Amino acid sequence: MSNPTGSDPPATERDPVIEELHGEEIADPYRWLEGDGEAVDEWEDAQNAYTDQFVETERREGLRPQFERVAEHATYQLPVARGGRYFQLIEAADADQPRLTVRTERDAEPRTLVDPTEFGETVSLGWFVPDPDGERVVYGLMDGGTEEFDLRVLDVERGEVIDRVDDVGRCGEFSVAWQGNGFYYQQTGSAADDELLEKAIRYHEIGDDGADRLVTEAIPERRWPQVQVDRETGLVLVSLGELASDTELYVLEDGELVPLVTDVDASLELLAHEGRVFLLTNHDAPRFRLLGIDAATLADGDAAELSSDAAALDAFEPVVPESDDVLFDVAPAGDGLAVHRIRDARSVVSLHDADGTERHELALPEYTGVGRGALGGSSDTDEAFLALQTFDRPSSIVHADAGSGAGPDDWTVVQEPDLPTELDPRAELDLTVERLWVDSTDGATVPVYVVHRADLEPDGDAPTILYGYGGFRIPLLPGFDAYRLPFLAAGGVFAVACLRGGLEFGEEWHEAGHRAQKTHTFDDFEAAGEALIEEGYTNSDRLAAWGGSNGGLLVGAAITRRPELFGAAICAVPLLDMLRFHEFLLGATWTPEYGSPDDPEEFAWLREYSPYHNVSETAYPATLFQTAAGDTRVHPSHARKMTARVQHATTGDAPICFRGDEGTGHGAGTATSIQIEQQLDRWTFVFELLGVGGEE
Repeated sequence: MSNPTGSDPPATERDPVIEELHGEEIADPYRWLEGDGEAVDEWEDAQNAYTDQFVETERREGLRPQFERVAEHATYQLPVARGGRYFQLIEAADADQPRLTVRTERDAEPRTLVDPTEFGETVSLGWFVPDPDGERVVYGLMDGGTEEFDLRVLDVERGEVIDRVDDVGRCGEFSVAWQGNGFYYQQTGSAADDELLEKAIRYHEIGDDGADRLVTEAIPERRWPQVQVDRETGLVLVSLGELASDTELYVLEDGELVPLVTDVDASLELLAHEGRVFLLTNHDAPRFRLLGIDAATLADGDAAELSSDAAALDAFEPVVPESDDVLFDVAPAGDGLAVHRIRDARSVVSLHDADGTERHELALPEYTGVGRGALGGSSDTDEAFLALQTFDRPSSIVHADAGSGAGPDDWTVVQEPDLPTELDPRAELDLTVERLWVDSTDGATVPVYVVHRADLEPDGDAPTILYGYGGFRIPLLPGFDAYRLPFLAAGGVFAVACLRGGLEFGEEWHEAGHRAQKTHTFDDFEAAGEALIEEGYTNSDRLAAWGGSNGGLLVGAAITRRPELFGAAICAVPLLDMLRFHEFLLGATWTPEYGSPDDPEEFAWLREYSPYHNVSETAYPATLFQTAAGDTRVHPSHARKMTARVQHATTGDAPICFRGDEGTGHGAGTATSIQIEQQLDRWTFVFELLGVGGEE
């Protein structure tokens, strides 16, 4: 697509740094954009002003009321049942952030416990963990989307803060566990001090003004801790996991971490429930299985007697065996279990006895998506909850009866958002969902979901967005995004490709798209784009690539490998310099997924596809690189440097734009008002450059 304004981007100073890496000279002309000084601020200001020419348009103002209306609905996160109370994050239709609520009956009116907007416009409540009795709750507050938290402890009955722990860094619900009159939590250094990877586990006693007890700070750079406590035995379990790689398990005995399983190259996810310890693992099971052992066996001091290698898993009993489905998530449900499996890139949920015997599978819609962590329940009540969504149904909270007499149809939607009637797929916006199976390299067949208006007749010219991710064992399941509704209503086509690198078909699918095999992910994405053209949906001028984070790497690779395949691209909070990604923020923890540039062999495969190092003189599609000042995961320099390099190299006249956002980070905790502006930037760019709803 051509540049509708005819203006050139601001010039960027080239100050090349030449390094020799494993015998090859690598030139980095924009290394200075890795800094955070006044010169970089001025560069961002100039680039943002240039981008405004393409997104601050009449089209944006036409989209604004639609975006504000689709955003103006209540959203509901998964309820957590503890001690006869139901805790839940709910964002009201007119609110900017979710608030923490509680109710004593499932269908009672919620009482607000915490409204984060009272602490500041960019403050958000990231997560919460109630104690087993539901009498106290610890929650994390962050500012500006940094994912660095202050902790607060609330007395639920009185609604008062009774304790606090400030400046704990990166911390979340999976690394917080109550025991006795306090809780364990993870603490890290700060991004500002470049200490995010300095980690510790501590124990905080409620009301104790002294220093919190240190459990351990001997946590390897690439590992992240999680803590669980079995409430029947008091057993404390600690896992140290690498992202999308192996896990070490320990039992905390007398203040010391005793190895349980530490020499197994496998994922081991913990669940303590009803005096049992369950392990969800891909050890000897590429599509995962569930193992179990009595917690008392480990609590009696026997953990030290187990072998620390794979033989330790022999002490665990099989509970849910491996099957053709991918076992993805498990949650307590009364005296049994709720199980989420992936079947051909869609979700199925079943209820089981504690020994793994399946009672029944819920009769859910055909193309259902339930995200990781979107399945929950409690030992106290015979019920399970799930956040269910489809491509034409917004995320809704489902309550499932988990009693012994329940059946496949004993589930009901208890909370769902309202949407404007003309943009609601449950009302006037009639959508259809199709699934293509696309042939890619090495014999892989890739599922691609395609969503569009039911009355749209493909004519080879529909504006089309191809979305992908493909990494870190994260599957792309059917999902809903209200911000894409105006695009679909205007005749657009939205496609989601389930690429290798994810977990749609188990660990083998993941490994086929990571490390040395990463280019398979890009092969799959390109094959999906070609299929959309061959099937008559669109053409290369009207096809846009879209992805964020690891998906931003995907988009960066797509436009450098196949620039002629796409007419536009949205590349959000991306990794793009794959020879220096490990030098910044959390990057060092991603080397198990990508490989390390410090290793000669791994450098070779990273160098082969690193988007920043494969920019050449060619005509690039119109591209918007977007990042955020508060991103403590992926450094903003990736987007800055790539923007400058592509602007300098492109031989076409399609705009190459940059947007640096303030008041937010990688995405978590972004206020709705900021989300609307970010989405208007991205969608206006797509509408303008693909000519959606009018002439180009």
